[in-house]
Amino acid sequence: MELEVRHLRALCAIADAGSLHKAARVLGTSQPSLTTQLRRIETALGAELFTRGRTGCRPTPLGRDVLSRARPLVAQLTLLVSETRAAAARTDGARLRVGSTASRALAGWLRRLRQRLPGTDITLHMDVSANALLRAVAAGQLDVAFVHEVEGCPLRVPEGLERRVLVDREPQFVSMARDHPAAVLPVVDLADLAEDRWMVDPTVDGEWDGLRRVLGAAGIDPPVLHADYHTAASLVVAGEAVAPCQPTSGPRDDMAIRPLRDDPLAVRLLLCHRPAEAGAPAAPLYEAAHTELAAAYREVALRTSAYRQWLLRHGSPLLRAV
Repeated sequence: MELEVRHLRALCAIADAGSLHKAARVLGTSQPSLTTQLRRIETALGAELFTRGRTGCRPTPLGRDVLSRARPLVAQLTLLVSETRAAAARTDGARLRVGSTASRALAGWLRRLRQRLPGTDITLHMDVSANALLRAVAAGQLDVAFVHEVEGCPLRVPEGLERRVLVDREPQFVSMARDHPAAVLPVVDLADLAEDRWMVDPTVDGEWDGLRRVLGAAGIDPPVLHADYHTAASLVVAGEAVAPCQPTSGPRDDMAIRPLRDDPLAVRLLLCHRPAEAGAPAAPLYEAAHTELAAAYREVALRTSAYRQWLLRHGSPLLRAV
C-alpha cells in the first residue's frame, strides 16, 4: 500500500483527538474503519505509530517523528486546495468565511454582519471542536473562528493567530428536568446534583476534562453519560441526566436551567483570525466581525433572564456597554 495524503490526515486526526473514536467523528467515518486504516498504515510502514490503551491513543516515538513530517504536508495541501477553489470561485465582491462552535449569539451575529457588509459573501462552518476550527483558520480555510475555551483546558492555538477576548469568563449553568428537586432553587450547589448522572459530549474540546476537574474538586464522582448535546436535551427532560449548558440558553417549559453556586464551570469566549496588515482588505472585515459578534452576544445575554440577573449580581461590563 502506498501512503496517501488521506492517510497522513488520518494520523494527524488521531493524534489531535487522542482516541480513534473521537478522530473517526472528526473525519466523518466509523471507528472500525479508521482502526482498519491505521493498521494498514502501520503495516505499510512496518512499525507501530500509536500505543492503544484504555485512556486513548498516544504516538510512539516513531509516530511523533512521522507526525512532525506529516503535518506540514497536510497543511500545505489543504491550503493549496482551499486557495485554488477560492480563486476559481472568486468574484469581485468580498467574502468572509466564518467558523463557530455552538452559540445562541450566532444567528444575530450573522444577521448583523449581512446588514453591515452588504454584498459580502458570508459563509458559515460549524464544528464541535474549537481546535479544529482554529486549525482551519491557520490553514486559510476560514477567515475567523468564534470558539470557547474551557477553563483549565487551554486550546491549541496555532502560532501566528490573533486572539480577541469576547468574554473573559462566561459561567456555565446546569440544565435539569423541570421536576428535579433542585429546580425550585434559584442557585444550585454541586452537592444538590451529587446523585445525578451527568451528560457530557467528549468530542467538545476540554469539556469532559473541565467537568471532571470541577466535580472531583467538589468530592463528587457521579456516573457520566457520553453523548452529543442534541441527545442531551431529551435525556435531561426525561430526568435521566443533568448537563452543563450555556447561560444564554433560553427558558423551556420542560426544562429548568439554573446557575451553579460560585460558578465552578466557566469558559472564555474568543474570536481568532490570521494577522491582517493595516489597510489590507481583510482588516475591516475582522474588525466588523468582532464588533458585530460583541453586539450580538450582548443582545442574547441580556435577553436571557437568568443570565441577565447573574450579570447584574456580578456588575458585568456587558451591562455598561448598553
